[in-house]
Amino acid sequence: MCGILTVLDIKGNPVELRKKAISHAKRLRHRGPDWSGIWSDEKAVICHERLSIVDVTHGAQPLVDKDTGRVLAVNGEIYNHLELRKTRLSKPHSFQTESDCEPLLYLYDEHGPEFVRMLNGIFAFVIYDPRDGDFFISRDHEGVNPLYWGRDGEGTLYVASELKAIWDLCQTVEVFPPGHYYRSSEGKLVKWYEPAWAAPNFVPKGGADLEVLRQALEDAVKRQLMCDVPYGLLISGGVDSSIIAAIAAKHAEKRVETDERDRAWWPRIHSFSVGLPGAPDTKYARMVAAHIGSQHHEIEFTIQEALDAIPDVIYHLETFDVTTIRAGTPMYLMARKIKAMGIKMVLSGEGSDEIFGGYLYFHKAPNATEFHEELVRKLDALHLYDCCRANKAMSAWGVEARVPFLDPEFMDVAMSIDPVHKMIHKDQGRMEKYILRKAFDGWIPDEILWRQKEQFSDGVGYSWIDSVKAHAEKEVSDSMMANARHRFPRKTPPTKEAYLFRSIYEEHFRNPSAVELVPDGPSIACSTPTAIRWDAAWASMADPSGRAVFGVHDNANT
Repeated sequence: MCGILTVLDIKGNPVELRKKAISHAKRLRHRGPDWSGIWSDEKAVICHERLSIVDVTHGAQPLVDKDTGRVLAVNGEIYNHLELRKTRLSKPHSFQTESDCEPLLYLYDEHGPEFVRMLNGIFAFVIYDPRDGDFFISRDHEGVNPLYWGRDGEGTLYVASELKAIWDLCQTVEVFPPGHYYRSSEGKLVKWYEPAWAAPNFVPKGGADLEVLRQALEDAVKRQLMCDVPYGLLISGGVDSSIIAAIAAKHAEKRVETDERDRAWWPRIHSFSVGLPGAPDTKYARMVAAHIGSQHHEIEFTIQEALDAIPDVIYHLETFDVTTIRAGTPMYLMARKIKAMGIKMVLSGEGSDEIFGGYLYFHKAPNATEFHEELVRKLDALHLYDCCRANKAMSAWGVEARVPFLDPEFMDVAMSIDPVHKMIHKDQGRMEKYILRKAFDGWIPDEILWRQKEQFSDGVGYSWIDSVKAHAEKEVSDSMMANARHRFPRKTPPTKEAYLFRSIYEEHFRNPSAVELVPDGPSIACSTPTAIRWDAAWASMADPSGRAVFGVHDNANT
């Protein structure tokens, strides 16, 4: 996972802005520790911090089109780049690398902005044309890869992979929205990702063909095994990551780049789990690893190590959302161990709950229409929560996280299924994510396949969340909480834990607009507006832990 920082539409001194860009790009070097590149002229500065995953030897950026002079900086992976080279380019181009990113230059040259609709991948990129100063910015369909932008007092535009690179350069910083592009000559944001299943008032009526569903996910995992460096699998012990791991293990011995004709460069597959000693997830992750034959690594952490890491976690995740930080802290600690073993890419299971209704409050969905509408709402917001956590917690240590459930082709299959097939009916033996589990019957042990969802921040050990709350009780006094609405009039924290996280966040990011980048309210809590509509008893719940869903979670009273 790379980092980009671009300075565009320069209004000030280009020499001084180049120096400033180089200095601030260093704040992104954790995302791309393998190489630093820069290109500049009088109107633009384009910086790139590279994590080399594909074409390690020749894929350094920024990339320059030798024929047009256009310059490209990308944070991302284009999984269908070989297909695009063969089928979507009709003119000769001066290819310089085997990189998955270079085709973007030539696709833009031949097809214009709409070429982004052809891409299957996770990306955030800038293309700059020095001939007329025009520039083009785009972000992937779900916002798996982060992107921020803002202008300084003179009107110069800054675009960066993370907030930390530009918060002190811009008057106001905003999230560049997922599934959009911006062309400076047109001067407007365009939403390019508009799947039929997300249209207002639309409820899909597709059947639940388990074979089609299974093949679509297997194809997505296979696409995302594109890699020239050692990679690994994250196994939480839940059904989502376990299915992804099982599919990956099936294809691990061959290179997907050669249609599985050649042996893989790294034939031994490694898997990782994280938790406190005796964590609920650990034994199940171990069971999955044994089943698929991976070399498994159980990473344990202590409560004190995790508490000490929280300020760094908030700095890297760039949020004060409670659930994201709770889950992001163990992931951040795990990522450091993964990096120490020489692993540069991992497959993870994010996105399944938003596609199949896996969160426990979906038990209360009153009908299929509301069930589907909530899935769409969750997917629209996912870039602020689980995508943010997985991407930034891993990138903090130079590891790339890939998320096959959010593959756009798989999403089209899964989200076109009539939501009536996804609804939860415990009295009929249909638990959450029933059709996904049924589609992969026999791929993983039944103990995991039919195990109830455990939120990651719970699964690493129930005492983790309890300890964070106790820590916040010590750090935040009752009088501080009583005055919380005065210190934080916008998005006032409802608990001491939220107050603590918010305080740390504002120590890192002192631009007032930074507060607006974090969404209101908890991410998976029962107190979300939809959940309250489904069950008014949840209105008073401020704890977003899965265990808080009384009457649904098996360990709700622990």
